[in-house]
Amino acid sequence: MAGTRERSYGATARSVFVTGGNRGIGLAVARRFATVGDRVAVTYRGDRPPAGENLLALRCDVTDGQQVDQAFKEAEAAHGPVTVLVANAGGAHDRLLVRMSEEDFTSVIDTNLTGAFRVARRAVRGMLVQGHGRIVLMSSTAALHGAAGQSNYAAAKAGLIGFARSLTHELGPRDITCNVVAPGLTDTDMSRSLTEEQRQHLLSRTPAGRLAHPDEVADAVEFLAGAGYVRGAVIPVDGGAGLGH
Repeated sequence: MAGTRERSYGATARSVFVTGGNRGIGLAVARRFATVGDRVAVTYRGDRPPAGENLLALRCDVTDGQQVDQAFKEAEAAHGPVTVLVANAGGAHDRLLVRMSEEDFTSVIDTNLTGAFRVARRAVRGMLVQGHGRIVLMSSTAALHGAAGQSNYAAAKAGLIGFARSLTHELGPRDITCNVVAPGLTDTDMSRSLTEEQRQHLLSRTPAGRLAHPDEVADAVEFLAGAGYVRGAVIPVDGGAGLGH
């Protein structure tokens, strides 16, 4: 796995901030950065913070701007200005459109899309002062091909792509990159909640024939955190399910 190699694109430990970093993909990403020697802060909401990890765990709900600001203050005090932001916190509330309430829709947008806006806006303050930064937004293949019952989730995740590309125009001259990772079916709590029928249907559309491991998503995030000339890109980590879409 890539996490076992030493970082070759800079010897100085970076200040890394990962939202939703207490489990699943977020935890795999946080561990990856810690493995290569970075100082890593992770946010968590309702679950317990990661135990026994060399990570700074911060309670933060990304739907609350004051909590976001406080989490950044604590991370900055401990690790210095954030150099790498991974906006991974998210959630789903699946329903067919005819059964979806406005709250079902807006709450998913607020967590997945507006939450990313809140943390990116806060992180950029320090990045502008430093004249350097890396932002990685965690989207989904649902953003690229849609999914029945996930119009709210797919819309939020698709919005991250437009957000990243707009920030690329705004921040590119300041050496602040913004890119998107779009995982497919990954071995996380969310995928384990699927029925066997749902799982097999999704796997039948995946050329790799298996779920991704969270570490494989972390591979893409690690690459983007070190890539200075990749900007506004969407990198699918989906076993070929989207075939480039």
